[in-house]
Amino acid sequence: MTAHGGGVAANEPAADVVDHAVAYRSATGHRYEVVESEVAFTGRIIAVRRDAVRMPDGGVSQRDVVVHPGAVGVVALDEADRVVMVHQYRHPVRRPLWELPAGILDVPGEPPVEAAARELAEEANLTAGRWDLLVDVLASPGMTNEAYRLFLARDLAAIPLSEQHVRVHEEADMQVTRIDLDRAVSQVLEGSITNAMAVIGLLAAATARAHGFTRLRLADAPWPDRPDPVG
Repeated sequence: MTAHGGGVAANEPAADVVDHAVAYRSATGHRYEVVESEVAFTGRIIAVRRDAVRMPDGGVSQRDVVVHPGAVGVVALDEADRVVMVHQYRHPVRRPLWELPAGILDVPGEPPVEAAARELAEEANLTAGRWDLLVDVLASPGMTNEAYRLFLARDLAAIPLSEQHVRVHEEADMQVTRIDLDRAVSQVLEGSITNAMAVIGLLAAATARAHGFTRLRLADAPWPDRPDPVG
């Protein structure tokens, strides 16, 4: 597949033309109109959509959009102010990274906080008695609609061994540990924790703690930026 303006390679699916004129206005009132849209590639998790957008000056420009189902992540904080971290191999960067328990929103109709609880159980074998909304993030809005929501989970409890999830693929090699939140923040600033969701979640949790956890939103607060389930 070519990056701009070319056709679809022989081993890729044919483009699906959507031709649905949709208009948006910027904060200054300028109009951006999608005059044509096609799905150029569909993978296991993501798709790539090509939009032809009429700009305020009347010209039409191509915008390639990585369509993503959205994700959730969990800052699980125990009574000793330690945060649960997982060490997981990430193929695009060819190395394991320290991350938060997290996952994509791949169960139709599942509320984000329930998805977060499921990921915490599957990846860390933990449940939480208290859930709060920590922060919402647009991952890289210049090229993708991916959004993720980070929760703060407290009052942690271990899942009995007989009920624990059996991990597969990259997760089969996953390591789980707990680290003092202040030390984790230091590792962010030192550059040893670089996963974006982990960086944002850890800094947000430290800030929330500094304010006595009094400024947190409810776990089921509205999420306007959540990607549409059908992309």
